Order: sequence, then C-alpha cells, then structure tokens
Amino acid sequence: MISLADLKRRIENSELSADAALSQSLQAIDAHEQTVGAFVCRSKEPRAASCGPLRGIAVGVKDIIETSDLPTEMGTSIYKDFHPRADASIVTMLKMAGATVVGKTTTSAFASHDPTTTLNPRNHAHTPGGSSAGSAAAVAAGMIPLALGTQTGGSVIRPASFCGVAAIKPSYRLLPTVGIKCFSWTLDTVGLFAAGVEDLGIALSAITGRPELAMDALSRAPRIGVVTQEFAPKADAESEEALQTAVAAVRRAGASVQRPKLPDLISQAYRIHPVIMAFEAHRALAWEYHGHRGDIAPELRAYLDKTVDIPQSAYDAAQSIALRAGTSLIDAFCDLDVLLTFSAPGAAPKGLTSTGDPRFNRVWTLLGTPCVNVPVIIANGRLPVGVQVIARPGEDATALSAARFIEDALRRHTS
Repeated sequence: MISLADLKRRIENSELSADAALSQSLQAIDAHEQTVGAFVCRSKEPRAASCGPLRGIAVGVKDIIETSDLPTEMGTSIYKDFHPRADASIVTMLKMAGATVVGKTTTSAFASHDPTTTLNPRNHAHTPGGSSAGSAAAVAAGMIPLALGTQTGGSVIRPASFCGVAAIKPSYRLLPTVGIKCFSWTLDTVGLFAAGVEDLGIALSAITGRPELAMDALSRAPRIGVVTQEFAPKADAESEEALQTAVAAVRRAGASVQRPKLPDLISQAYRIHPVIMAFEAHRALAWEYHGHRGDIAPELRAYLDKTVDIPQSAYDAAQSIALRAGTSLIDAFCDLDVLLTFSAPGAAPKGLTSTGDPRFNRVWTLLGTPCVNVPVIIANGRLPVGVQVIARPGEDATALSAARFIEDALRRHTS
C-alpha cells in the first residue's frame, strides 16, 4: 500500500516532487485497476497542486459524492452520465488542501445494499465489502494513498476490515455531507481510507484545519474498554481472534484493559437504528422510488418495498431512544479513553453476492462516535480482520491517537 505520511514527508523534504508522487499512483492504477475494478471513471489529465499539505496525494472519491469535472452516477442507471455543476463540499476541501482527485470509486446503488463488481485485492474470490467498495479496494491494492467513503450503517469500517486498510468514520458532521446523495440525514457520515492510522490523522487534519488530529500516539498508554456488543449476534472466530490478539498486544505495551458493561440504552439504540435508516431513506429517495422504482437495484428496491409503511410515531420513538442512548454513552467511558470492539463479524465473505453484515458498526454510527479501523495481521495467508476503536463524540483526536498506539502495539508484539 502507499503511505500518505511517507509521501508527504518526502515531498516536504524535496526528496520527491508532487508530480512524481501523483505519477506513482497513476502508474499503480494502470497496473491494478483492470483486475480489481475499483473505479467507475478516472480523471483524464490529473495534475498535482503546487501548494497545500496534501499536494501530490491522489484521492479516490466514492461515486455518491458530487464532482464538477467527473460524472456522479451513484451506482445506478437512474443517474447515468449525471454531471453535477459543483463539487461536494468535502471535495472542495480536499482540493483546497492540495489533493488531486484521480477518479470516482465504485459504490453500491445509493450507497445501500446491492454489491458492486469490485474485487477484494487480498483475495479476488471474496467481497471487498460495501457500500464503499471501490474506495477500500483502491487503497488496499496500493493504487492510491487516500479515498473518501461514507457510512450509514457500516460502509466505511466494515470494508476497511475486509480489505485490511485503516479507516476512520469521524464524529457525526465533522466532515460536511453537502453535495452527497443522502440516504439518511441522521446517519450519513463521510469517512476516509488510508494505509495506516497516521495517514488518516494527517489527511483529516489537512482537510479540516485541526492540527490536533495529526498528533502522535498518546504519550501515555491508553485506558481501553473492551466490549463485544452482546446485543448483536455473536462474531465469527476470525473476529474473536483479532480482538484477542489486539488486547494481548496492548496489554504487553502497557495499556490498561477493562471490560465495561454498556448501558441498556445502547442495546435499544442498536435495535432502532434500522427504523431511523429506513424511514429517512424513503424520504431521501422519494423521487427515485416513486418515479423510477423499476430502475432501482433489486436488493435496495426489495428493502424499500418492505419498509414502506414505517409510521411516523415509530420514527419519533426511535429518535427519542437515540437521544437518550447518546447521553447514556458517557457512562461507558467512565475512566476510559476509548472502547475497543469488532470491526466486522468476521473476515470478508466469499463471493460477490453480499457486502457483509454491519451489525457491529451501526449503533456507533447512530450515536455519532468517531470510529477507527485498525487492521490486525492474521497469519498463514488468511484474510485480514480489523478491530474498531471508538471514542466519545467529538474526540476524534483521542480515537486516532489510541488507534496509533494499538497499531504500533500490534506491530511490535505480534511479529
């Protein structure tokens, strides 16, 4: 994979030009794209910016995010050849930081259920996950050092786990969703994919102008609470092994590890996430569903048909639970810096008929917490599995610093 941090250091030290850094990514795309299929379309003549902290950094943009110079088709024939007049806010922020958009990455239709044809670079017989399939796969294949995705259920953290890359779903609304096709305005969150946690911090800091996000690992060993989300169906053996491996590594590195009990309202929030998502999806996709239902991808169409009658009262009750659960979450962080849990139920499922299950992601999306996927190295050539680092809403710097500590502990204590 391409290290954004390494490229940035070399560019700033005049060891590598921004044009040469960008050229590396373009050559890697040429070498791997035909096999992996991570891109919907590519920029015709991408050029490196002359200034900005991310100059020379090639970025892939998930194809539900509007771009003025590339079509935004949202994974559906309904928007075939659709050309927005303006960039989404997040794309403008990236360009202002000096990054170069090199193409649009594949997405499930409207960032929802139906799989793409993108292959998992770690094993082509397995799904890369979704809905941000192309973004995760492009980074994992070593084509680009940075990619944009979105998460409404688990569409950033889960594919990152399946593809063995680092990713962050930041705190709700840290990154703007203006100019991104909405699925659920309560849940939709812009996220980043990169080779390592340091890369995520550098990119997020450059985009937002928040220097604290690019800090090194915590100066002291973090206080970690391990939670296994018993309210969700049990994880597979691969995820159990990954979590146990991470826990053992951070203990050896000096972290304190506890097993806190999550408040009961968190389990209630887990159960009502689908209500909020489906109710809002029907309103966000009202024009498409009522005017172009036959053109909607089959799994999404079936989902919308099944959830068409959710009453307003059920939605209001779900929002009330979500509000109270967010308040109760503070109790879970008593004497803790972060929570550590599964990123996905297991390794990437075989075949391309499913993008995987988001059950270990959705409550954290609902509660607006920053979440970071840290890949765990699984021996004997098996597929990667990640662990998920969670901090209080707004404490993205803490999540990233603790994730760097865990990443370093895994590197030092599992080799």
